[in-house]
Amino acid sequence: MLKTQTKTRLPDRSVSSLVYSSVALSELYRDLGTSDGGLTNEEAVKRLDAYGPNELPRERVSWFRILQNQFRNPMFLILLAVAFVSGFLGQPEQSLVILVIMGLSIVLGFYNEFRAERLVEELQRSTSIRAVVIRNGRQTEIDSSSVVPGDILNVYIGDIVAADSRIIDSTDLELNESVLTGESFPIEKSPQTPASRPETPSQATDMMFMGTVVVRGSARGVVVSTGKNTAFGSISKTLARAHPETEFQKGTKRYGNLLLYLTFFLAVGIFGFNALVGHSLLNSLLFALAVAIGIVPELMPGIVTIALSRGAHKMAKEDVVVKRLASMENLGNIDVLCTDKTGTLTEGKIVLSQLASPDQIPEPKLLPPALACSAAVLGETVVGNPMDVATWEYAVQHHLANSVSGYKKVNEIPFDYERRMMSIIARSEGALVLITKGAPESIIQRCSQLVWRGRVQVMTQELLNSIEAYVSELSSQGLRVLAISQRYVDAKSKYSINDESNLTLLGLLVFTDPPKKDAAQAIEKLRELGVDMKILTGDNELVAKKTCESLGVLVKRIVTGRDLTSMSWAEFKTMTEETTIFARVTPEQKLDIIKALKENGHVVGYMGDGVNDAPALYEADAGISVDSAVDVSKEAADIVLLKKELGVLASGIEEGRRTFGNTIKYVLMGTSSNFGNMFSASAASVFLPFLPMLPMQILFMNLLYNVSNLTLPTDNVDPEYSKWPKRWDIGFVRNFTLFFGPFSSVYDFLTYGIMLFIFGASASLFQSAWFVESFWTEVLIIFVIRTRRLPFFTSRPGKWLVALTLGAVAFGTVLPFTSVGTFMGFVPLPVSFWVLNILMTLTYLFLVDAGKVFFYKVCGF
Repeated sequence: MLKTQTKTRLPDRSVSSLVYSSVALSELYRDLGTSDGGLTNEEAVKRLDAYGPNELPRERVSWFRILQNQFRNPMFLILLAVAFVSGFLGQPEQSLVILVIMGLSIVLGFYNEFRAERLVEELQRSTSIRAVVIRNGRQTEIDSSSVVPGDILNVYIGDIVAADSRIIDSTDLELNESVLTGESFPIEKSPQTPASRPETPSQATDMMFMGTVVVRGSARGVVVSTGKNTAFGSISKTLARAHPETEFQKGTKRYGNLLLYLTFFLAVGIFGFNALVGHSLLNSLLFALAVAIGIVPELMPGIVTIALSRGAHKMAKEDVVVKRLASMENLGNIDVLCTDKTGTLTEGKIVLSQLASPDQIPEPKLLPPALACSAAVLGETVVGNPMDVATWEYAVQHHLANSVSGYKKVNEIPFDYERRMMSIIARSEGALVLITKGAPESIIQRCSQLVWRGRVQVMTQELLNSIEAYVSELSSQGLRVLAISQRYVDAKSKYSINDESNLTLLGLLVFTDPPKKDAAQAIEKLRELGVDMKILTGDNELVAKKTCESLGVLVKRIVTGRDLTSMSWAEFKTMTEETTIFARVTPEQKLDIIKALKENGHVVGYMGDGVNDAPALYEADAGISVDSAVDVSKEAADIVLLKKELGVLASGIEEGRRTFGNTIKYVLMGTSSNFGNMFSASAASVFLPFLPMLPMQILFMNLLYNVSNLTLPTDNVDPEYSKWPKRWDIGFVRNFTLFFGPFSSVYDFLTYGIMLFIFGASASLFQSAWFVESFWTEVLIIFVIRTRRLPFFTSRPGKWLVALTLGAVAFGTVLPFTSVGTFMGFVPLPVSFWVLNILMTLTYLFLVDAGKVFFYKVCGF
């Protein structure tokens, strides 16, 4: 009969679940106000209200917050100020253009991030699980989010444990706790309290933890913690903070700040000089504002967003969801990729790798007795202990599943954790044979004989030492080993563990978690891309080393989590540079490794799918998870792979680099040719009796220039550009501007001289000529700057870039002959000017291309 819950004051369940491992069950029942009959529905509802849903804390990102994120860019602040001042000073057209461009980039960024966020939410909802609990004294199935402390939880093979629970009773229970520990082999669990107080989930052998998987047996437990208070959820608490600023975001902020200072001082200087030489204050102010706008690349947010959106769209076709657009370029810029081992480098699935005789010779005859002595349940799929499943899968793969037909099972001695073995009695060729399978240390001590070099021999101390050394060697490599033995027995009604003696050792079954088939090729590709791989795993160092070596990863140094605890931060940072494998590391240590690598100047990517990976995913410049990952990892990640393959990552890195490359093209072009042109205008305005170009003409030229750049995100990128990581380098941008800016200025001053001394130009003719010359050189230079190769011959630009650029040039060329041009103060230009302009533009492009070779090769850039 269901006991009545008398506690009205609910117990505190915010302490670590490990504490409940050492508490007596009777005391735990009393503390939780529950019983073997579970909770009543009314009490469960009350507790659900008190403790909240059994879910990891996840703040749903609202549309407004996503929209806010689009404005966290210094470029927007500059453009917003310019738009406001333009409108205030009587230039509403320019103000409107800037606002439209800003609005376009905001809409694009919002749309992509909102869509990606909702897609990931759907992925997370699709992974919700069910739980079987006792309510009102009866077994019932509920959504796992409704589980509360005090529930009696039943779990079976294949179940995901819904909440941290103390085991009441169990049958052959084994759990896969890789989501917590990174260890792919199952952990045996039972109601027996461990001898000492556990410090890790693996040591708490009488506890089941949320998110772990039942791989064998069944159990009943009392729920002690739910949601954020579970071991699974405690790690997620470290994620309750803003994403750290990415390397790309830091770069754009530094670039924006540079432009902010440059724009301010230039505008003030131009205004002051023009006012001093006698120009009207209003015209001086408008001209200074126009020149400042001409320097500011107002389309940069739009170019970046379009480039990122295009890259994200292409990645979506490759089954990759980009949650945060900024991480797209970070993915391309990473030079260090940290990853877990299980399920990333390995299949995350145990397989039978060897059938060996006691003398270390391959022995296929071990398979039939191994299949016979199995607790696996056969059906459409094989379920049970992972090693039994792996044995059957090996047999099916090698077409040997029928080899067990020579054994007819008649009895069984079940597995238990004290013996660490199981036995079956089977009839084979008219005789009864007892086959025993289990832990080598348990089996070997019961063997008086063994099969050695094809013959049955007495187990001598020398042979025993040889076998134990072999088993120890296999175990030291992280391989799981089972021993198989047998003896003939007489028929009787009941067999016991006493019959498991005087056995003959037949051999050993060796199991491993094999490397992924495509991992070696993907690792080689990453190496070619200049990405250094580091393995952060909860497994032991020997297993990790063997896996890495089999995949061609050069292991420079191995460090364990214990080694890390004795290091100073300076030693820690140095060590991370020299180390390839970090074994037996905790989630906190993974986080420290990522921080150290970032402080060392690296752009760091991290790939993981377990709850123990979440803090590192959050801290990394590019956090990468998979749709099969736990919720907290998908929430922490910037990028979610719909299939867990390193090859997809390599493609993503290349796409990120192409995206970054097209962004940098706009920056270099804008800060070199724009700066040169505007510097020329500023200098000329001081000495000329009229402004070299009217404010409206400068603003219109800037608009045409920006329109011509809209297709830059679709431009081709030279293959060599994707070979190595690229970084935001303000020093490089500054040097590029100082080197190439004067090229443009020289040709501007040459145009000034031609128009003044050859054509004797009036203000309108001068302004028209300089508009055309300046616009041609400013726009066409993209074909030179976009590549380090020879333009058009060894590096072809994208077709849309060519079309729009030439279209913009054509429009700017005919503008002085139109009524719109007349309205803006332009006049038709003589034929002789066009001949000179063509020659000047061609020589300008040739000179810049030659200067490009000098800049990159001689100057070392």
